[in-house]
Amino acid sequence: VKLLESGGGLVQAGGSLKLSCAQSGGTFSSYAMGWFRQAPGKEHEFVAAISYSGNHTYYSDSVKGRFTISRDNAKNTVYLQMNSLKPEDTAVYYCAATQRFPVVDPSRYDYWGQGTQVTVSS
Repeated sequence: VKLLESGGGLVQAGGSLKLSCAQSGGTFSSYAMGWFRQAPGKEHEFVAAISYSGNHTYYSDSVKGRFTISRDNAKNTVYLQMNSLKPEDTAVYYCAATQRFPVVDPSRYDYWGQGTQVTVSS
């Protein structure tokens, strides 16, 4: 299983970005997918996750109401729509795949992408 993120960049506070993560190998619809982020000097932080079918989504309190996770199993791709971005959202964003629970725990994820940088200027 390989994961490849795209869509990161530099945006002003209040702006929006949409991240994508394409999976190759494995059966995409058999994995729950998560987004995590890591700021310099900090641990991996859970951002959002989505169940195999897409019927269940999970968000951290810090992004709830601003970010939306979705998936297209026909395209083997998971997305993270990020609105109302804040400077504290600046981090490297990673997507990850798991068949284990709980989906908020990064140690439960078996496959990780290389990350994409998101920088929010004030």
